Amino acid sequence: MIGWHVVPVTSFCQNCTLVWCEKTRRAAVIDPGGDTAKVIATAKSLKLTIERILLTHGHLDHAGGATDLVRQLGGNIPIEGPHEEDAFWLDGMMQQAQMFGVGGVEPCTPERWLADGDSVQVGEETLRVLHTPGHTPGHVAFYHEEARFAQVGDVLFAGSIGRTDFPRGDFHTLIASIREKLFPLGDDVTFIPGHGPDSTLGAERRSNPFVGENAR
Repeated sequence: MIGWHVVPVTSFCQNCTLVWCEKTRRAAVIDPGGDTAKVIATAKSLKLTIERILLTHGHLDHAGGATDLVRQLGGNIPIEGPHEEDAFWLDGMMQQAQMFGVGGVEPCTPERWLADGDSVQVGEETLRVLHTPGHTPGHVAFYHEEARFAQVGDVLFAGSIGRTDFPRGDFHTLIASIREKLFPLGDDVTFIPGHGPDSTLGAERRSNPFVGENAR
């Protein structure tokens, strides 16, 4: 089985998420946007060994600390994801940082791009990759079926949805990702969004004003 713990990072209050295999205590860090010392300290307090970094998409607040985290962990930790369609966001990481006046950010190049249907290993547990474009074209989500858990980045939030006004964002694509990729996972799935509190897919399917049953 897996465990998870959210570590809010940066002024964007982004939900960096530690996900780990309960048996081995080996962990992945999903979306280390910054505050890497805080992430490492939290992992240490939970007695976890970080073995990989996973990115849902290429925005600064989700990927800006990935390279620094690799260095802080000794340089042997792979970065995986997002989908290759987000390469232009990662290539422009320094421009993103300059735009928001954020220091300490470094370019980021994953060792592995992820595609829909891929899997990533965390200890002895497996997370399934879902390509969920709309917020960005290469956005992905991570799903663990047995635990009924997903980390969905900036696609879906408690009571809201991801923005689509960034370059190559698309509202209709985002809605399709939620309805065709996330909601079919099941109402009982708990998800961690990129920002804010967690929720369940069932709660959002029933009541989310943008994509729920009563949304126009």
